Amino acid sequence: MSTHHPIAIIGGGLGGLTAARVLHVNGIEAAVFEREASPKARTQGGMLDIHEENGQQALRAADLYDGFLEIIHKGGQSLRLLGPDGTVHVAEEDDGTGGRPEVDRGDLRDLLLDSLPDGMIHWGKKATAARALAGGHHEVTFADGTTLTTDLLIGADGAWSRVRPLLSDAVPAYTGISFVETDLLEADTRHPRGAAVVGDGFFICLGDERGFLAHKETDGGLHVYTALKADEDWLDTVDFTHLEEAKKAVLAHFEGWDEALRGLIADADTMTPRRIHALPVGHRWDRVPGVTLLGDAAHVMSPFAGEGANLAMFDGAELASAIASHPGDREGALTAYEEALFPRSRASAADSAQSLATMFGPQGLERMVEFFTTGPAA
Repeated sequence: MSTHHPIAIIGGGLGGLTAARVLHVNGIEAAVFEREASPKARTQGGMLDIHEENGQQALRAADLYDGFLEIIHKGGQSLRLLGPDGTVHVAEEDDGTGGRPEVDRGDLRDLLLDSLPDGMIHWGKKATAARALAGGHHEVTFADGTTLTTDLLIGADGAWSRVRPLLSDAVPAYTGISFVETDLLEADTRHPRGAAVVGDGFFICLGDERGFLAHKETDGGLHVYTALKADEDWLDTVDFTHLEEAKKAVLAHFEGWDEALRGLIADADTMTPRRIHALPVGHRWDRVPGVTLLGDAAHVMSPFAGEGANLAMFDGAELASAIASHPGDREGALTAYEEALFPRSRASAADSAQSLATMFGPQGLERMVEFFTTGPAA
């Protein structure tokens, strides 16, 4: 079975949903195809800081800024930076004046989902291939055997995009950093030691070219990213189906660290491995009629500049706005969008790569203390 859609957005993450919402606000029909089976197929998890200069601008364009204000995590902009011995080197409180308020990723996604009309999102649609047709049209094939054709194909399908090969041969490369994500649920009552060390907002601990990044979440749990500089296959040596054995394997890399910090691993209720990949800094492509990319499909980068979700939403809003402002001229819209996209994503990707090198370098803790106390180097 095949259907036709004037605009098809492949991927229902934050970027694809923002594009769909801004198009809808401007009275433009689009359809979103998302591989997850339903809105509640999995928990979204994690906290996001939404930046004034991009993420918040996207929410304004989507006419969702007031709704965003209602889901802000009060106190989420507080910061603690520790060393391996538990010494607190930086502690900042959230006084409500910062420009990067925290929200739960799931709450933000729900805000976007609830703003779209019924039937706009097609669930359970995992794209497996995309190919060009005549006249700038494209066809997408899904795992369920169905296909679609479209006049404008938007790849919002993440780091391993099936749309990207229409534009670029680039593939994400391993950055040298692996994460082990852990959750400590109901932290105040079940894990008070972890709750005390992390605090109410963003937490960083660095040393020996490794460390922890964590947030206190709106449901009272702690979401922790244990970060290690490791070979690409290191995670494959750990059996994450056996929680206690996996904890021992990860804890072996934190011998001598403060016990409260080790507890972020030892006391974990869940563990999930994840390698960190990135496209080359400055990734771009030549204009191809009828297709473009946004978010991680266009410029996946490491998370150490905190820009991934913000850029995805901003890309989506900017693309949709360009389409709305170029009625009858889709190629003009895509050209205008990409001319701004490429330098914007290059700058953020370079910042991300530099932050990774700084945080997990020999003087990572000292460099980050300097960053938070005196500002970035000129």
